[in-house]
Amino acid sequence: MRTGVWLVGARGSVATTSIVGALALRAGLTGPTGCVTELPELRGPALPAFADLVLGGHDVVATPLAKRAEALAAVGVLPGRLVAALPEELAGVERELRPAPGDGSQADRAAAIARDLTDFRDRHGLARVVVVNVSATEPAPRPHPGHADPAALRAALTGPDDVLPPSSLYAYAAVTAGFPYVDFTPSTGLRLPALRALADAHRVPYAGHDGKTGETLLKSVLAPMFAMRHLTVRSWSGINLLGGGDGANLADPGANAAKVHSKQRVLGETLGYLPQGDTRIGYVEELGDFKTAWDLVTFAGFLGTGMRLEFTWHGCDSALAAPLVLDLARLTAAAHAAGLSGPLTELAFFFKDPLDTTAHSLADQWTRLCDLARRLHGGADAPPS
Repeated sequence: MRTGVWLVGARGSVATTSIVGALALRAGLTGPTGCVTELPELRGPALPAFADLVLGGHDVVATPLAKRAEALAAVGVLPGRLVAALPEELAGVERELRPAPGDGSQADRAAAIARDLTDFRDRHGLARVVVVNVSATEPAPRPHPGHADPAALRAALTGPDDVLPPSSLYAYAAVTAGFPYVDFTPSTGLRLPALRALADAHRVPYAGHDGKTGETLLKSVLAPMFAMRHLTVRSWSGINLLGGGDGANLADPGANAAKVHSKQRVLGETLGYLPQGDTRIGYVEELGDFKTAWDLVTFAGFLGTGMRLEFTWHGCDSALAAPLVLDLARLTAAAHAAGLSGPLTELAFFFKDPLDTTAHSLADQWTRLCDLARRLHGGADAPPS
Protein backbone atom coordinates (compact mmCIF):
# COMPACT_ATOMS: atom_id res chain seq x y z
CA MET A 1 0.00 0.00 0.00
CA ARG A 2 2.18 2.82 -1.30
CA THR A 3 1.31 5.86 0.79
CA GLY A 4 2.36 9.47 0.44
CA VAL A 5 3.41 11.55 3.44
CA TRP A 6 3.26 15.25 2.57
CA LEU A 7 5.03 17.38 5.15
CA VAL A 8 4.09 21.03 5.58
CA GLY A 9 7.35 22.60 6.75
CA ALA A 10 9.34 19.89 4.99
CA ARG A 11 12.76 21.48 5.48
CA GLY A 12 12.32 22.05 9.23
CA SER A 13 14.07 20.06 11.93
CA VAL A 14 11.17 17.70 12.73
CA ALA A 15 10.43 17.03 9.06
CA THR A 16 14.09 16.51 8.15
CA THR A 17 14.56 14.08 11.03
CA SER A 18 11.38 12.25 10.00
CA ILE A 19 12.61 11.99 6.42
CA VAL A 20 16.08 10.74 7.35
CA GLY A 21 14.51 8.30 9.79
CA ALA A 22 12.06 6.93 7.24
CA LEU A 23 14.81 6.51 4.64
CA ALA A 24 17.09 4.82 7.17
CA LEU A 25 14.32 2.43 8.23
CA ARG A 26 13.59 1.61 4.60
CA ALA A 27 17.28 0.87 4.00
CA GLY A 28 17.62 -1.23 7.15
CA LEU A 29 20.20 1.17 8.62
CA THR A 30 18.39 1.74 11.90
CA GLY A 31 15.76 0.21 14.14
CA PRO A 32 12.27 1.58 14.87
CA THR A 33 12.98 2.82 18.42
CA GLY A 34 10.35 5.44 19.30
CA CYS A 35 7.88 4.25 16.65
CA VAL A 36 4.94 2.96 18.67
CA THR A 37 3.35 1.43 15.57
CA GLU A 38 6.11 -1.19 15.70
CA LEU A 39 5.00 -2.41 19.12
CA PRO A 40 3.16 -5.76 19.03
CA GLU A 41 -0.10 -4.17 20.19
CA LEU A 42 -0.25 -1.87 17.15
CA ARG A 43 1.75 -3.58 14.41
CA GLY A 44 -0.27 -5.34 11.71
CA PRO A 45 -1.18 -5.68 8.03
CA ALA A 46 -3.36 -2.57 7.81
CA LEU A 47 -0.44 -0.19 8.31
CA PRO A 48 1.67 0.80 5.30
CA ALA A 49 5.21 -0.47 5.68
CA PHE A 50 8.05 2.01 6.07
CA ALA A 51 9.25 0.84 2.65
CA ASP A 52 5.91 1.94 1.19
CA LEU A 53 6.10 5.54 2.42
CA VAL A 54 6.77 8.13 -0.29
CA LEU A 55 7.84 11.52 1.03
CA GLY A 56 7.24 15.04 -0.22
CA GLY A 57 6.21 18.42 1.07
CA HIS A 58 6.07 22.20 1.00
CA ASP A 59 8.24 24.83 2.68
CA VAL A 60 8.77 28.58 2.49
CA VAL A 61 12.56 28.17 2.57
CA ALA A 62 14.79 26.59 -0.08
CA THR A 63 17.73 25.23 1.95
CA PRO A 64 18.60 21.84 0.40
CA LEU A 65 17.34 18.91 2.45
CA ALA A 66 20.82 17.33 2.57
CA LYS A 67 22.26 20.54 4.04
CA ARG A 68 19.53 20.59 6.69
CA ALA A 69 20.31 16.96 7.54
CA GLU A 70 24.05 17.68 7.75
CA ALA A 71 23.39 20.63 10.08
CA LEU A 72 21.26 18.46 12.37
CA ALA A 73 23.93 15.77 12.38
CA ALA A 74 26.57 18.35 13.33
CA VAL A 75 24.68 19.22 16.54
CA GLY A 76 23.87 15.63 17.50
CA VAL A 77 20.20 15.48 16.52
CA LEU A 78 20.71 12.56 14.14
CA PRO A 79 23.69 10.34 13.28
CA GLY A 80 26.01 11.72 10.62
CA ARG A 81 26.61 8.19 9.31
CA LEU A 82 22.98 8.03 8.16
CA VAL A 83 23.22 11.29 6.22
CA ALA A 84 26.42 10.05 4.58
CA ALA A 85 24.80 6.72 3.69
CA LEU A 86 21.66 8.18 2.09
CA PRO A 87 22.70 10.82 -0.48
CA GLU A 88 20.69 9.39 -3.37
CA GLU A 89 17.62 8.81 -1.22
CA LEU A 90 17.74 12.36 0.15
CA ALA A 91 18.15 13.69 -3.39
CA GLY A 92 15.05 11.73 -4.37
CA VAL A 93 12.99 13.36 -1.62
CA GLU A 94 14.46 16.76 -2.53
CA ARG A 95 12.90 16.39 -5.97
CA GLU A 96 9.50 15.97 -4.29
CA LEU A 97 9.66 19.19 -2.25
CA ARG A 98 7.82 22.25 -3.53
CA PRO A 99 7.89 25.93 -2.59
CA ALA A 100 4.86 26.98 -0.58
CA PRO A 101 2.46 28.76 -2.97
CA GLY A 102 2.48 32.49 -2.28
CA ASP A 103 0.82 34.19 -5.24
CA GLY A 104 -2.76 35.29 -5.74
CA SER A 105 -5.69 35.02 -3.36
CA GLN A 106 -5.91 32.35 -0.69
CA ALA A 107 -8.29 30.50 -3.02
CA ASP A 108 -5.54 30.50 -5.66
CA ARG A 109 -2.96 29.28 -3.15
CA ALA A 110 -5.26 26.52 -1.90
CA ALA A 111 -5.82 25.36 -5.47
CA ALA A 112 -2.05 25.31 -6.06
CA ILE A 113 -1.52 23.24 -2.88
CA ALA A 114 -4.21 20.80 -3.97
CA ARG A 115 -2.59 20.47 -7.41
CA ASP A 116 0.76 19.67 -5.85
CA LEU A 117 -0.86 17.01 -3.68
CA THR A 118 -2.80 15.45 -6.54
CA ASP A 119 0.22 15.51 -8.87
CA PHE A 120 2.32 13.84 -6.14
CA ARG A 121 -0.28 11.10 -5.70
CA ASP A 122 -0.68 10.49 -9.42
CA ARG A 123 3.04 10.68 -10.24
CA HIS A 124 3.84 7.89 -7.81
CA GLY A 125 0.64 5.86 -8.15
CA LEU A 126 -0.12 6.25 -4.45
CA ALA A 127 -3.13 4.71 -2.77
CA ARG A 128 -3.49 7.87 -0.65
CA VAL A 129 -1.57 10.83 0.73
CA VAL A 130 -1.60 12.00 4.36
CA VAL A 131 -0.80 15.69 4.90
CA VAL A 132 1.09 16.34 8.16
CA ASN A 133 1.69 19.87 9.40
CA VAL A 134 5.05 20.20 11.15
CA SER A 135 5.59 23.89 10.40
CA ALA A 136 6.22 26.72 12.86
CA THR A 137 3.61 27.48 15.52
CA GLU A 138 1.25 30.32 14.58
CA PRO A 139 -0.57 32.87 16.74
CA ALA A 140 -4.33 32.39 16.98
CA PRO A 141 -6.05 34.09 14.02
CA ARG A 142 -8.40 37.02 14.30
CA PRO A 143 -12.06 35.91 14.10
CA HIS A 144 -13.74 36.06 10.71
CA PRO A 145 -17.33 35.19 9.71
CA GLY A 146 -15.99 32.68 7.19
CA HIS A 147 -14.50 30.58 9.98
CA ALA A 148 -17.98 29.38 10.93
CA ASP A 149 -19.57 28.67 7.54
CA PRO A 150 -18.12 26.77 4.55
CA ALA A 151 -19.94 28.83 1.92
CA ALA A 152 -18.88 32.10 3.50
CA LEU A 153 -15.33 30.80 3.78
CA ARG A 154 -15.13 29.86 0.10
CA ALA A 155 -16.33 33.31 -0.88
CA ALA A 156 -13.93 35.06 1.49
CA LEU A 157 -10.93 33.12 0.22
CA THR A 158 -11.32 34.71 -3.22
CA GLY A 159 -10.85 38.20 -1.75
CA PRO A 160 -7.64 40.18 -1.24
CA ASP A 161 -7.29 39.51 2.51
CA ASP A 162 -5.85 36.43 4.22
CA VAL A 163 -8.82 34.85 5.98
CA LEU A 164 -7.05 31.69 7.14
CA PRO A 165 -3.69 31.21 8.85
CA PRO A 166 -1.30 28.96 6.86
CA SER A 167 -2.07 25.80 8.86
CA SER A 168 -5.78 26.21 8.14
CA LEU A 169 -5.21 27.01 4.47
CA TYR A 170 -3.31 23.74 4.12
CA ALA A 171 -6.07 21.94 5.99
CA TYR A 172 -8.66 23.48 3.64
CA ALA A 173 -6.68 22.47 0.55
CA ALA A 174 -6.10 18.94 1.84
CA VAL A 175 -9.59 18.01 2.95
CA THR A 176 -11.41 19.59 0.00
CA ALA A 177 -9.14 17.58 -2.31
CA GLY A 178 -9.89 14.41 -0.33
CA PHE A 179 -6.63 14.04 1.62
CA PRO A 180 -6.43 13.28 5.37
CA TYR A 181 -4.82 15.99 7.50
CA VAL A 182 -2.81 15.72 10.73
CA ASP A 183 -1.69 18.77 12.71
CA PHE A 184 1.39 18.03 14.80
CA THR A 185 1.53 21.70 15.90
CA PRO A 186 -0.62 23.81 18.25
CA SER A 187 -1.64 26.02 15.31
CA THR A 188 -5.29 26.48 14.34
CA GLY A 189 -5.38 23.89 11.55
CA LEU A 190 -8.80 22.23 11.39
CA ARG A 191 -10.16 23.71 14.61
CA LEU A 192 -12.41 26.15 12.73
CA PRO A 193 -16.04 24.96 12.42
CA ALA A 194 -16.15 25.63 8.66
CA LEU A 195 -13.12 23.44 8.07
CA ARG A 196 -14.42 20.66 10.29
CA ALA A 197 -17.66 20.72 8.29
CA LEU A 198 -15.73 20.53 5.01
CA ALA A 199 -13.63 17.61 6.25
CA ASP A 200 -16.77 15.75 7.30
CA ALA A 201 -18.45 16.51 3.97
CA HIS A 202 -15.49 15.10 2.06
CA ARG A 203 -15.36 12.09 4.41
CA VAL A 204 -11.69 12.29 5.31
CA PRO A 205 -10.14 11.50 8.69
CA TYR A 206 -8.10 14.08 10.57
CA ALA A 207 -6.21 14.39 13.84
CA GLY A 208 -4.34 16.86 16.07
CA HIS A 209 -3.11 18.97 17.81
CA ASP A 210 0.42 19.53 19.10
CA GLY A 211 2.60 16.46 19.35
CA LYS A 212 3.18 15.23 22.91
CA THR A 213 6.92 14.70 23.26
CA GLY A 214 8.21 16.00 26.59
CA GLU A 215 6.85 17.78 29.65
CA THR A 216 3.20 17.19 28.72
CA LEU A 217 3.91 13.51 28.13
CA LEU A 218 5.02 13.30 31.76
CA LYS A 219 1.98 15.29 32.91
CA SER A 220 -0.30 12.79 31.17
CA VAL A 221 1.25 10.05 33.33
CA LEU A 222 1.67 11.92 36.61
CA ALA A 223 -1.61 13.88 36.77
CA PRO A 224 -3.75 10.69 36.65
CA MET A 225 -1.58 9.25 39.42
CA PHE A 226 -2.46 12.16 41.73
CA ALA A 227 -6.14 11.87 40.79
CA MET A 228 -6.30 8.10 41.34
CA ARG A 229 -4.54 8.36 44.70
CA HIS A 230 -6.94 11.16 45.76
CA LEU A 231 -4.07 13.56 46.42
CA THR A 232 -4.76 17.28 46.05
CA VAL A 233 -2.43 19.09 43.66
CA ARG A 234 -2.02 22.60 45.03
CA SER A 235 0.29 23.99 42.37
CA TRP A 236 2.02 22.85 39.20
CA SER A 237 4.54 25.18 37.62
CA GLY A 238 6.84 24.50 34.72
CA ILE A 239 9.65 26.25 32.89
CA ASN A 240 10.54 25.11 29.37
CA LEU A 241 13.79 26.25 27.78
CA LEU A 242 14.53 25.52 24.14
CA GLY A 243 16.52 26.83 21.22
CA GLY A 244 16.43 26.21 17.48
CA GLY A 245 13.82 27.47 15.08
CA ASP A 246 10.96 26.37 17.30
CA GLY A 247 12.35 28.27 20.25
CA ALA A 248 12.92 31.40 18.17
CA ASN A 249 9.39 31.19 16.81
CA LEU A 250 7.95 30.80 20.30
CA ALA A 251 9.64 34.03 21.34
CA ASP A 252 6.70 35.65 19.53
CA PRO A 253 4.03 36.33 22.19
CA GLY A 254 1.15 35.11 20.01
CA ALA A 255 2.80 31.80 19.12
CA ASN A 256 3.92 31.40 22.73
CA ALA A 257 0.36 31.87 24.01
CA ALA A 258 -0.95 29.25 21.57
CA LYS A 259 1.66 26.74 22.75
CA VAL A 260 1.06 27.37 26.45
CA HIS A 261 -2.70 26.95 26.02
CA SER A 262 -2.11 23.59 24.36
CA LYS A 263 0.13 22.42 27.21
CA GLN A 264 -2.30 23.33 30.01
CA ARG A 265 -5.36 21.26 29.04
CA VAL A 266 -4.09 18.02 30.52
CA LEU A 267 -4.11 19.27 34.12
CA GLY A 268 -7.58 20.80 34.29
CA GLU A 269 -9.28 17.97 32.43
CA THR A 270 -7.46 15.17 34.28
CA LEU A 271 -7.62 16.55 37.82
CA GLY A 272 -11.06 18.16 37.48
CA TYR A 273 -9.64 21.48 38.63
CA LEU A 274 -6.76 23.73 37.64
CA PRO A 275 -4.11 24.10 40.34
CA GLN A 276 -2.12 27.26 40.85
CA GLY A 277 0.90 27.87 38.67
CA ASP A 278 1.57 28.14 34.97
CA THR A 279 3.89 26.98 32.21
CA ARG A 280 6.51 29.34 30.84
CA ILE A 281 8.48 28.92 27.64
CA GLY A 282 11.84 30.61 27.17
CA TYR A 283 14.16 30.81 24.17
CA VAL A 284 17.82 29.98 24.75
CA GLU A 285 19.58 29.97 21.39
CA GLU A 286 22.54 27.92 22.61
CA LEU A 287 20.31 24.90 23.34
CA GLY A 288 19.59 24.41 19.65
CA ASP A 289 17.19 21.54 18.99
CA PHE A 290 17.39 20.29 22.57
CA LYS A 291 14.98 21.33 25.30
CA THR A 292 14.91 21.26 29.08
CA ALA A 293 11.76 21.34 31.18
CA TRP A 294 11.74 21.74 34.97
CA ASP A 295 8.50 21.25 36.88
CA LEU A 296 7.61 21.80 40.53
CA VAL A 297 4.45 20.14 41.88
CA THR A 298 3.16 20.79 45.39
CA PHE A 299 0.43 18.51 46.70
CA ALA A 300 -1.40 17.63 49.91
CA GLY A 301 -1.97 14.18 51.31
CA PHE A 302 -3.84 12.73 54.30
CA LEU A 303 -4.51 15.30 57.06
CA GLY A 304 -3.38 18.04 54.73
CA THR A 305 0.30 17.14 54.92
CA GLY A 306 2.16 19.15 52.29
CA MET A 307 4.58 17.43 49.91
CA ARG A 308 6.33 18.17 46.61
CA LEU A 309 7.58 16.56 43.44
CA GLU A 310 10.20 17.96 41.08
CA PHE A 311 11.34 16.60 37.73
CA THR A 312 13.62 17.64 34.91
CA TRP A 313 13.22 16.48 31.33
CA HIS A 314 16.06 17.01 28.87
CA GLY A 315 15.33 15.79 25.39
CA CYS A 316 15.89 16.32 21.69
CA ASP A 317 12.63 17.59 20.29
CA SER A 318 13.09 16.41 16.71
CA ALA A 319 14.26 12.93 17.73
CA LEU A 320 11.22 12.60 20.02
CA ALA A 321 8.77 13.96 17.43
CA ALA A 322 9.95 12.30 14.21
CA PRO A 323 8.89 8.71 14.98
CA LEU A 324 5.47 9.97 16.07
CA VAL A 325 5.08 11.77 12.74
CA LEU A 326 5.68 8.47 10.96
CA ASP A 327 3.29 6.68 13.35
CA LEU A 328 0.54 9.22 12.72
CA ALA A 329 0.97 9.03 8.96
CA ARG A 330 0.73 5.22 9.02
CA LEU A 331 -2.29 5.10 11.34
CA THR A 332 -4.17 7.87 9.54
CA ALA A 333 -3.54 6.22 6.18
CA ALA A 334 -4.90 2.93 7.54
CA ALA A 335 -7.95 4.70 8.96
CA HIS A 336 -8.60 6.34 5.59
CA ALA A 337 -8.25 2.99 3.83
CA ALA A 338 -10.75 1.51 6.28
CA GLY A 339 -13.31 4.18 5.40
CA LEU A 340 -13.07 6.09 8.68
CA SER A 341 -13.71 9.82 8.59
CA GLY A 342 -13.95 12.74 10.98
CA PRO A 343 -11.74 13.29 14.03
CA LEU A 344 -9.62 10.30 14.95
CA THR A 345 -10.00 10.69 18.70
CA GLU A 346 -8.14 7.42 19.28
CA LEU A 347 -4.96 9.21 18.21
CA ALA A 348 -5.13 11.43 21.33
CA PHE A 349 -2.21 9.34 22.62
CA PHE A 350 0.07 11.45 20.42
CA PHE A 351 -1.20 14.95 21.26
CA LYS A 352 -1.10 17.54 24.03
CA ASP A 353 -4.37 19.11 22.90
CA PRO A 354 -6.31 16.27 21.25
CA LEU A 355 -9.42 16.93 19.21
CA ASP A 356 -12.87 16.06 20.56
CA THR A 357 -11.80 14.27 23.73
CA THR A 358 -11.04 15.17 27.33
CA ALA A 359 -9.23 11.89 28.00
CA HIS A 360 -5.63 12.87 28.80
CA SER A 361 -4.40 9.90 30.83
CA LEU A 362 -1.70 8.23 28.76
CA ALA A 363 -2.85 4.80 29.96
CA ASP A 364 -6.45 5.44 28.88
CA GLN A 365 -5.27 6.88 25.56
CA TRP A 366 -3.10 3.82 24.98
CA THR A 367 -6.07 1.51 25.52
CA ARG A 368 -8.12 3.43 22.95
CA LEU A 369 -5.24 3.42 20.49
CA CYS A 370 -4.88 -0.35 20.81
CA ASP A 371 -8.62 -0.73 20.24
CA LEU A 372 -8.30 1.29 17.03
CA ALA A 373 -5.39 -0.85 15.86
CA ARG A 374 -7.41 -4.03 16.41
CA ARG A 375 -10.27 -2.62 14.35
CA LEU A 376 -7.95 -1.53 11.56
CA HIS A 377 -6.29 -4.94 11.45
CA GLY A 378 -9.66 -6.71 11.39
CA GLY A 379 -9.60 -7.97 14.98
CA ALA A 380 -12.45 -8.87 17.29
CA ASP A 381 -13.48 -5.25 17.78
CA ALA A 382 -13.71 -4.52 14.04
CA PRO A 383 -17.04 -2.99 12.96
CA PRO A 384 -19.26 -5.10 10.68
CA SER A 385 -18.63 -4.65 6.95
